[in-house]
Amino acid sequence: MWLKSLIVASVLQVDVVGANAAGPFGSVNVGNWIGGAFSNDATGAFSHCAATTPYANGVILVVGYNAAGTWSLAFASPSYRFKQGENAAIDVIFDGQEQARLFATANQPNMLTAVMPANVVRTFQKASLMVATSGRTVLNFDLTSTGPVIAALANCVTRVKADGLSKAGDFTKGAAKPAATAEKQAPPPAGGKPTRAKNGTGFVVSANGHIVTNNHVIDGCVGDIKGNLTGEASMILRVVSSDANNDLALLQAPSTTTFKEFARIRDRSIRSGDAVIAIGFPFHGLLSSDFTVTTGIVSSLSGMRNDSRFLQISAPIQPGNSGGPLFDTTGQVVGVVTGKIPALRIAAATGNIPENINFAIKTGVLRDFLDNSVVPYQTAEPKSELKTTDIAGNARPYTMLISCNATEQADAKR
Repeated sequence: MWLKSLIVASVLQVDVVGANAAGPFGSVNVGNWIGGAFSNDATGAFSHCAATTPYANGVILVVGYNAAGTWSLAFASPSYRFKQGENAAIDVIFDGQEQARLFATANQPNMLTAVMPANVVRTFQKASLMVATSGRTVLNFDLTSTGPVIAALANCVTRVKADGLSKAGDFTKGAAKPAATAEKQAPPPAGGKPTRAKNGTGFVVSANGHIVTNNHVIDGCVGDIKGNLTGEASMILRVVSSDANNDLALLQAPSTTTFKEFARIRDRSIRSGDAVIAIGFPFHGLLSSDFTVTTGIVSSLSGMRNDSRFLQISAPIQPGNSGGPLFDTTGQVVGVVTGKIPALRIAAATGNIPENINFAIKTGVLRDFLDNSVVPYQTAEPKSELKTTDIAGNARPYTMLISCNATEQADAKR
């Protein structure tokens, strides 16, 4: 009962102007978020729209949008004991990248409420994870449903201001698509530059649909980035973060997609001479529509010019393998395939054609990237060896073709 009572109290009190409110009128129901429109108890006039959802960490998030066009974010909990008017700074980080500082005020003992600037609202709407820090308290919040919630609340305010509280209904119906979705549909390239299809490989590393690939696979993409599991319909992927220096990128599948299977990262260093398996989609459209499997060994524990971020491998790879998983013989990920030595340039310089010299990003670099992006990946110790056919079969539910249209200039950078 305390949870239901606190949720009701939270959505009633979230308005940043501090007015006592009555409601809800109409409804906002998205995932675990509930809410609607509220009126000023003293005047009966429309006050704000708000939605709230509880988390396992004991905190309830409340998002509000008032009649004056101000967004707010509140943190509520029955364990909070704030003094009326007490202030607190809350640092928030979205998807391990975008960060902001919110200044919150306690309008009641069990809730802190902060104004959200427009740029923070846009990031909040697009993000999949928020880490909030205040003092020594650090809390994680899954934001996978915030896009449609923000859209529904904006729709709520627009409709109530136009039609009044008496005509309040289901505000999730007729809501504009979230800005996150709209932003995926980029305009045509400036100057009318021609585009061409661009393909690579990625692999899922969390049940929430986080997908690792190379930065150069998505660099220069125009419009939607799509992901395809073999034999399944394509899905539009959202860019969460990228690291051009280490050639890594993190994408995410739609919130409606769940993955029962995902890659585990080897928790022990691999050695020179160990066998490896590369899986990816080389020359997609020319070769098989299914992924291909190649085998080899770890030739060296460093890349070009002793670059310790990379493994040198002998497993054959081609354009389209980029971003794909590199496995050990137990089926654990030991690297991210990133490229091959430029054979024609080496041949022109030395007179010899290099063979079986390819590279993968080490798991240490990958794990640092995922940690910075606040992704809940899993690691595993090497166990008994598997047949290559079994490793490929296990990888099928989470190894994905990544495709987009890119400017020819960007594609030439690969």
